[in-house]
Amino acid sequence: MLNVPNVLTFFRLLLVPLLVAVLLTRFEGWEWVGLGVFLVASFTDFLDGFLARRRQQITTLGKILDPAADKILTSSAFISLVEIGLAPAWMVVIIIAREFAVSTLRTFSATQKLVIPAGLSGKVKTTVQMIAISLLIVYHQLGELRHVATVFLWVALIASVYSGIEYFIRYARIYMGRPGGSGDYELASEAPEPVPGTVQEPGS
Repeated sequence: MLNVPNVLTFFRLLLVPLLVAVLLTRFEGWEWVGLGVFLVASFTDFLDGFLARRRQQITTLGKILDPAADKILTSSAFISLVEIGLAPAWMVVIIIAREFAVSTLRTFSATQKLVIPAGLSGKVKTTVQMIAISLLIVYHQLGELRHVATVFLWVALIASVYSGIEYFIRYARIYMGRPGGSGDYELASEAPEPVPGTVQEPGS
């Protein structure tokens, strides 16, 4: 079912090829155009979740498509930054691998009718990633403040690894029935409907 939140998610996906083209073409002023495209795409992530909650337009399509769109956007941006020499490949590989690992675990847990809610570390990870990407896009325009972009990239890497490990630990506690695990999950049939852009991703 198509509604405004889902249309915004599709729009975010359509912005990905444009973002990649801008970053790789590197025409005059490409940094600011690329930053603008990325910020618009990132804003739609917030907006579709907000509208879905406000209008009660949460759909199965949205719950699946929204986190996928987020991963495609950030992964494409990071890979493009590697291609133009603004981000180390090994750091980006770790960040993207974390996303695939957590997505795989989430899918597996869903088959067991378990929902592992997104934690604070995941939300921090997503926010820091967006800041890091934004700063790296305009890296050459930052002058003496270029080191800030590098710092945020390192923070994004650490936050990604930490939140990924935390997610796996929470799942292990649930699956093995360890003390403290019972409060970290609900049966999928009893859990509240996840809101696109909030519970599923970003923030996991």
